[in-house]
Amino acid sequence: MNIEERLIDIEIKLTGQDDLTQELNRVVYQQQKQIDELRLLCTALIKRLGEGGGDAGDPHPDAGSYTQEKPPHY
Repeated sequence: MNIEERLIDIEIKLTGQDDLTQELNRVVYQQQKQIDELRLLCTALIKRLGEGGGDAGDPHPDAGSYTQEKPPHY
């Protein structure tokens, strides 16, 4: 294998590495977006639980009382 063939191989591998790096960056970006969305959702759920969980549009207005009770098997 001469120098020119070796350089071509290295360039091909480098191009593959660049493509892989871009793909990994894209995946990390999407995962971070999803993590941020889940954090916001968790914060909203914690806030709602802290408020008792009962609002006018709640289909289970007495659900808040169940969150304070221990289940019968305790």
